Amino acid sequence: MITVKAPGKLYIAGEYAVVEHGFPAIIVALNQFVTATISPSDTFGSIVSEQYQENSIFWRRQGDAMVFDNRDNPFHYILAAISLTENYAHEAGRNLGVYHLGINSDLDSADGKKYGLGSSAAVTVATVKALCQFYELPMDKPKLFKLAAIAHLSVQGNGSLGDIAASVYGGWIAYHSFDRDWLNRQREKSTLTELLGMDWPDLKIDLLTPPRDLRLMIGWTGSPASTSHLVDKVALVKAKQRGEYQTFLQDSKACLKRMIAGFQAGDLATIQTELRQNRTLLQTLGEFSHVTIETPILEKMIAIAEAAGAAAKTSGAGGGDCGIVLIDRSINPQQLLKDWASEGIERLNLNVHTVADNPVA
Repeated sequence: MITVKAPGKLYIAGEYAVVEHGFPAIIVALNQFVTATISPSDTFGSIVSEQYQENSIFWRRQGDAMVFDNRDNPFHYILAAISLTENYAHEAGRNLGVYHLGINSDLDSADGKKYGLGSSAAVTVATVKALCQFYELPMDKPKLFKLAAIAHLSVQGNGSLGDIAASVYGGWIAYHSFDRDWLNRQREKSTLTELLGMDWPDLKIDLLTPPRDLRLMIGWTGSPASTSHLVDKVALVKAKQRGEYQTFLQDSKACLKRMIAGFQAGDLATIQTELRQNRTLLQTLGEFSHVTIETPILEKMIAIAEAAGAAAKTSGAGGGDCGIVLIDRSINPQQLLKDWASEGIERLNLNVHTVADNPVA
C-alpha cells in the first residue's frame, strides 16, 4: 500500500493581488495534512474519505475509463486529480489499473470545524502524489505543482494556486502566480507531458528562511469563509474601478517585494512593517470593492495582537477563518492568548511544515 501526505497552508501576505499573474504572495505550509492511501484491486475500485464515509464511491474500469456506480459525490477535486494524473500516466505508456484510494484529512477539526487551511489544494496534491507512485511516474516538485494546479483549476476556475505551491514545496514560500489564460490556450494544443516540461509564464516559487526571532501565531475566529466566492466578488469590481484596482496591485507588489527582502535579510522589523502595510492595502481593497475582508472579530483579533507588540492581519481571502500574527519570540504571548480567549478566538497550535528536497516519486 502507498501512503502520502500533503500539508495545509496559510497566506501571510499578498492576497487578492496574487490572483493576477506575476504578482507575489508569501505563503506558509503547516503541519496539518491530507493523507492519501492507494492499494491495487483486481475487481472494483473505491474512493473513500473518513470525512465523507456515507458518500464513498465504487467504480470499475471499462477500457481506460472509470465507470462510477454513484456519480453524485463531494469528491470533485479528487476526481479531477485522478483524471489528470491518469492522462499523464497514459501518455507515459502505463496501463491504467484498478485501486482503492483512501483520503483522510486533519485540516479541519474532529467536530467538522473549517479552519481555512487549504484542504481542497492539499487533497488534490495528495491524490496526484499517490497516483504518481502507484503508476511509477517520475515526479519532481515543479511537475507535481503543475499537474495539481491544472486539476485544481479545472474545478475551482479561479484563484492563484498558491495553496497548491505551499502544499507541494512546504515551509515559507514566495509565490508569483502564472498566466492562467496562457495555460488555457496551451492545454488545447499541448500534451500533458509537454505542458509539464514547459516554463509557465510568470510562475516563480522561492523558498524563504524566516528570521530566528520570528514566531508565527494563528488565531481562528470560528467563522468559515468561502475563498472562491470572495475572489469572484472582487473580480466583478476590478473592471468598474480599474484605477483603484491597478493602484492596489502595484502597491501590493511593492510591499511584497520589501517583505521578501526582509526575509532574505533576516529582518523581523521590516517583515512586520510590511505585514501591517499589506493589511492597510487589503482594507482599502475591501472599501472600494464592498467586500468584507476584515470582519469585526478579525479586527478584534488583530487589535489584541498589535497591543501586545506583534504585527497581525487577516489570512487568505478574509471574511472569516484565520488571522495570522508575527511576533518576536522574546515577547511572552500569554496575555495575548488570554485576551483572544475572552473574545472567543481560538489559537491553532500549528507549526511550519518543511518538505524534504528529494524527488516526490
